[in-house]
Amino acid sequence: MNSIGLSAARISARVFARSGARVAPTQALRAISTSAVQKNPSAVVPRTHDEIIAKPDSAGEYVLSSLDKLYNWAFTASTWPMTFGLACCAVEMMHMAAARYDQDRIGIVFRATPRQSDVMIVAGTLTNKMAPGLRKVYDQMPEPRWVVSMGSCANGGGYYHYSYSVVRGCDRIVPVDVYVPGCPPTAEALMYGMLQLQKKIKRNRVTTMWYRKY
Repeated sequence: MNSIGLSAARISARVFARSGARVAPTQALRAISTSAVQKNPSAVVPRTHDEIIAKPDSAGEYVLSSLDKLYNWAFTASTWPMTFGLACCAVEMMHMAAARYDQDRIGIVFRATPRQSDVMIVAGTLTNKMAPGLRKVYDQMPEPRWVVSMGSCANGGGYYHYSYSVVRGCDRIVPVDVYVPGCPPTAEALMYGMLQLQKKIKRNRVTTMWYRKY
């Protein structure tokens, strides 16, 4: 929701609060939209993105949304990370791959080449000297591709934030999808971050958005 929508939601929430009702801002905005439709039946209530996907408007959208679900299921069940361990966070990344957490059971298999990877886990301190190599490996990964920033150093520089040789966040070099905090984060935290990435992949709508665009 943009700033205008947030402002409208806050104002509507204050109006409802003055009348004695406790309503969340989004619920208040929905209530105002519904009341406007009741006054003007020809008006159309704006639907959220999730509502549009859940209830397609036509047979074409239904077919394409089903293809998106199949496409996302395939990628969710086979997230293959590129091994890009830079510092001590890489030890916890190895821990996630070991027998205790067994990342293979949820489809996470490390690959040693970017040509076969669709996820990059940036684990550790990214220096200015390594930044061009990181970007080159990212560019060699096929689309669609995702990035997980692991640890405080990869997120924003960490202890070395003010160092002359450290990049203050790998998101200055590559676009990051999931940030895993910690110094270093535990294997459980990285596993949770990968599960959150899988949830994000499930919400991907490639063919449906292409159909709506054209």
